[in-house]
Amino acid sequence: MTTNEITAAPARRLDYARTVPKVFRAMIALDAAAREGLDPALVELVQMRTSQLNGCAYCLDMHTKDARKAGETDERIYLLPVWPEAPEGVYSERERAALALAEEITRIGDGVPDAVYARAAAHFPEAELAQLISLCFTINAWNRINVATRTSPGAA
Repeated sequence: MTTNEITAAPARRLDYARTVPKVFRAMIALDAAAREGLDPALVELVQMRTSQLNGCAYCLDMHTKDARKAGETDERIYLLPVWPEAPEGVYSERERAALALAEEITRIGDGVPDAVYARAAAHFPEAELAQLISLCFTINAWNRINVATRTSPGAA
């Protein structure tokens, strides 16, 4: 690709927060509630991976920056798109179970396979598992809002 072939990102379609402030505030509250009781590093991994799958540049940019601020390593961030192939010890079994569940919820298709759910349930007590599921559907909703409105990375 040459410099002449590179085009600017499409323009943002609307300012969601300004246009539907009640819905936006509800999403903020849902997001905060979904995170409660979960390890902040795990939250960022799940949100980054989900945003990768959904092609949400805005959320991926934001959560990668948040993960770095929280002390996440470059290695774990770089290997996230291929986490199943990452060397042993890069991600804990608990993180791998959460990432597998997040991927299945994101790609809902035929539902979440029993084996994936059981793996997550083995690593997370019921209340924490419910929080993780909530986190997954919340980041999926944010991704869909930002992709639909073409919110650009770095825009706030």
